[in-house]
Amino acid sequence: MINPMELTGRTIMVTGASSGIGRDTAIFLSALGARVVLVARNRERLDQTQRLLEGDGHLLETFDLSAGDRIPDWFKELTARSGPLDGLVHSAAIQGYYPLKVLKATALSEMFQVNTISAAMLVKGFQQKGCYRPGSSIVLLTSTAAILGVPANSAYAASKAAVIALVKSLSLELVDKQIRLNCVAPGLVETEMVQRIKEATPEHLFQAMVDKHPLGMGKTSDIAYAIAFLLAPAARWIMGSTLMVDGGLSVP
Repeated sequence: MINPMELTGRTIMVTGASSGIGRDTAIFLSALGARVVLVARNRERLDQTQRLLEGDGHLLETFDLSAGDRIPDWFKELTARSGPLDGLVHSAAIQGYYPLKVLKATALSEMFQVNTISAAMLVKGFQQKGCYRPGSSIVLLTSTAAILGVPANSAYAASKAAVIALVKSLSLELVDKQIRLNCVAPGLVETEMVQRIKEATPEHLFQAMVDKHPLGMGKTSDIAYAIAFLLAPAARWIMGSTLMVDGGLSVP
């Protein structure tokens, strides 16, 4: 029987693989048979992720994705060593809360550099000759914050809304190369980033955020499963979409 989620023999890059959604995604992809290229800034934490993977042949790469225009050349060099990729998951991101009265251009610039520009440059790098195999898939992480208003979160929300716009336009440019491009928009998920938000937020206010999710707070595995679906043959007819994985947050 054919398993449409099977990823055996495929090589997939996961950025932000040192923690949270990126780490659990890499682990799940390896369980589905994929060879994973782990990317993050912290080598020690990448080593920790690698020890949790199933199978062998996985690769580790330390790189700062705020490098912007350097990304396509780095991508070319990396795939010369790893071989062409069948997929890319861009999970690396930064977040910060800036009420309008303290919002500065530098905060906006940093958010867009890491969350948006890196996404565009990774896609540019991926589609270079010799860097990918036809029939491949790219999944970018956006956020429900890009669609639903959250006070003091405008910089992050704007950077993630731009990712959705990138996916819609770039997917049309990639289709002739047989590359699918989609994004996943998580709601509130149990990650280290959210834990920091919880610690900095009054308990009743954080609980109010959780209560907006009819199915409760999500787990990193919930997002990993959705990402794997979009990477797999099961999603061969899906492109340019934003998959909301938010416990019902966006329904009301």
